[in-house]
Amino acid sequence: MTLKAQRVTMPRLLVVQVAGLGWDFVLRAGGGSRLAGLDGRPAVPVFPAVTCVAQATLRTAAAPAAHGVASNGFFDRRLRRTFFWEQSSALVEGPRIWSRFRERGGRVGLLFWQQSLGEDADVLLSPAPVHRHHGGIIEACACRPADLYDGLRRRVGRPFALRHYWGPMASVRSSDWIAEATAALLADPDRAPDLCLTYLPGLDYDLQRHGPASPAARRALASVSRELDRLVAAARAHGFEVVIYGDYAIVPVSGGAIYPNRVLREHGLLAVRSVKGMSYADLHASRAVAVVDHEVAHVYVREASDVGSVCAAFDGSAGVERVTRRTDPDASGWAHERAGEVLLTARDGAWFAYDWWGREEKAPDFAAHVDIHNKPGFDPCELFWGWPPGRTGRDAGRVGGTHGKTGPGREVWLGATVPELQADSMQELAGRTAAWLDARGAS
Repeated sequence: MTLKAQRVTMPRLLVVQVAGLGWDFVLRAGGGSRLAGLDGRPAVPVFPAVTCVAQATLRTAAAPAAHGVASNGFFDRRLRRTFFWEQSSALVEGPRIWSRFRERGGRVGLLFWQQSLGEDADVLLSPAPVHRHHGGIIEACACRPADLYDGLRRRVGRPFALRHYWGPMASVRSSDWIAEATAALLADPDRAPDLCLTYLPGLDYDLQRHGPASPAARRALASVSRELDRLVAAARAHGFEVVIYGDYAIVPVSGGAIYPNRVLREHGLLAVRSVKGMSYADLHASRAVAVVDHEVAHVYVREASDVGSVCAAFDGSAGVERVTRRTDPDASGWAHERAGEVLLTARDGAWFAYDWWGREEKAPDFAAHVDIHNKPGFDPCELFWGWPPGRTGRDAGRVGGTHGKTGPGREVWLGATVPELQADSMQELAGRTAAWLDARGAS
């Protein structure tokens, strides 16, 4: 008997992560709990409730303290610099939920997942632009196999446009392309993975710009609903079960931005240097720096003796709801060595901005541009156009929605075609998915 004849047919599963798909939002904006023909249920997201943390937890069934991704970015204490939206899969520590499944012959694919480059998978597709030496970028995608993107681009009928993925022109058109490409991959008898994980970012943009109660947010949900209909139809046509879930719930902004790096600078903890009249953080001379991420901010403190001073600086600070040390017992879920010594959480309706300067003429050159790698934290103002033309917005008051905290009213939407994959939390979903793959992938 040949090896091919001995091999048991692998189960097929499509996992779709939808950015910003909150349970309460779907009920209000969608008029009910069903999406793509699936009955949804509320599930608890992982904390901090941001993209990279959610995806690392789904891939490992572990908490941030174990897999090491406690934010969308971090501060390297040796290099004395911040890193944001880095794509190396090595940043996600621990075994993957598909490891045993793949050892038995199951094929795994990831489309547009963060930190997927170099991942232990058979099919990969991720934006990977080339930054030109004198400015500008060459749009490109990293993929495995090498010709995967070219084939999907032909099937979809157009290239993937990075401008729709992030920045002032970001829209549901990014999700449209990814959904069409995913459906085309599922239909490919030679390349379709048995476990396919894909990511739809398009709902998130207008919820951040205008808030979850806005007409724009409802229109975005209608568009994403059509994308999910397409994916579920493709999955059913090709023998795939389906899981759809949100990574976080977006809440309205009512209290504006909080500037923890200004607080650190006022207390002599963050150092700056002036270059051609612009203010740049001097992280080699700084005793502390805040890496901001929506409703949370990791504060990295060089000397243990300064942790108390940092906490005191933020106690009672406007907009700050909680100050938690990494050594506190209730920090056990996120207290990885890559996390900050102190974690700030914002009051409801507020979010953290990275700025350390006060007067706008002191802003560094990257402040009014899409520059996700130089900024020490997430900047939602990049979703707006600014002035003069070609620049991004700098008015923090325009931001309508934010996320990052967990708790009542912040559950995410979860739906599945099989009862075994229903779960009450994202971490439970990951564990159930691993068990489901193992039980059905045994040879």
